[in-house]
Amino acid sequence: MNIVVTVILTVQMLSALAMIGLILVQHGKGADMGAAFGSGGSGSLFGASGSANFLSRTTSVLATVFFVCTLALAYFGNLRPASSGSVLEGAAVVAPAPVSEVPAAVLPASGASQIPGK
Repeated sequence: MNIVVTVILTVQMLSALAMIGLILVQHGKGADMGAAFGSGGSGSLFGASGSANFLSRTTSVLATVFFVCTLALAYFGNLRPASSGSVLEGAAVVAPAPVSEVPAAVLPASGASQIPGK
């Protein structure tokens, strides 16, 4: 199950990075008006309006993949074995380490005896 979560997380990260790249490549709605008056080049690899359709459809597919991966990760994150309880319950079972006590005869009588030069 750990491998499945790793694969889903990898797909989610790759789709997020691809979506960021595609969104940055796309033109805004105001860019079409500038291209109509000659300030921008309207010809491109996909034609005048073909790039908007291709890029927007690819972005929507990648967004769908991203959300499906997010839902799958949320589902797998909430799966717990039936026998395990809370993390705090497991910590309460562990006994604390015993504290070793130092006998009073080993400790110095006062801090003044530790000062050098006296």
